[in-house]
Amino acid sequence: MKPPLLTRVADGVHFVRTGAVNWTILTEGRDVTLVDAGYPGDLPAVLWALERLGRRPEQIGAVLVTHAHVDHIGSLPRLLSRAPDARVLTSGTEARHARREFLEQATPLDVAANLWRPGFPSWTLHIMRAGALKDVRVPRAEAFPGPGPLDVPGRPVPVLTPGHTSGHTCYHLPEAGALLTGDALVTAHPTSRTDGPQLLPSLFHHDEAAARAALDLLAPLPAGLLLPGHGPHLALSPAEAVAVVRGGDG
Repeated sequence: MKPPLLTRVADGVHFVRTGAVNWTILTEGRDVTLVDAGYPGDLPAVLWALERLGRRPEQIGAVLVTHAHVDHIGSLPRLLSRAPDARVLTSGTEARHARREFLEQATPLDVAANLWRPGFPSWTLHIMRAGALKDVRVPRAEAFPGPGPLDVPGRPVPVLTPGHTSGHTCYHLPEAGALLTGDALVTAHPTSRTDGPQLLPSLFHHDEAAARAALDLLAPLPAGLLLPGHGPHLALSPAEAVAVVRGGDG
């Protein structure tokens, strides 16, 4: 897998890409918001990215979660011990998921059944080393305080996109013209043989039909930059990206 790559994609918007998963750091003055946090083993990479931006964990005021799979909240338990004032915000449903009141995630048996597929063996080895089997939960996860933009750097607007998980949330950054798509729409994945806008393989979705329907919620959003949970960032509008996915569906 590739080492982390930190890219400033807009004022105060910093995209961190690893070979297996991505996260985003929003900054404004001394204030920091983290969107997702990688696997348990990605904590050093999260700390490295903050340091490169001249920030410290204790400056994190909020962590926004797209969804509570281990590859998106894995480093949070240890990171939050260094960020005592950070609120962990997501949809009400996904907050319960993050607290592990229920779990919607591909099981080791699901992954094992797909090891014959290209890309799966090397990806599986990597995620095992990154802590994919750890029992990760975030007890302090809570629901957004209300509708509309959040009062954190970037003024992100939550966009509920259930399907990948029941409470999956994307984040629209109107000021930056960007959309953080989480796993509702990605641009690559180690288990995919194609690059460009796409859905993850079926086994990763809690409700694949709902995940496809959620694309209709993204298409109208005004943005020219996609920041996905997996794959590179792309200078595309949500409508263009959804059209590619729909076209790939035949």
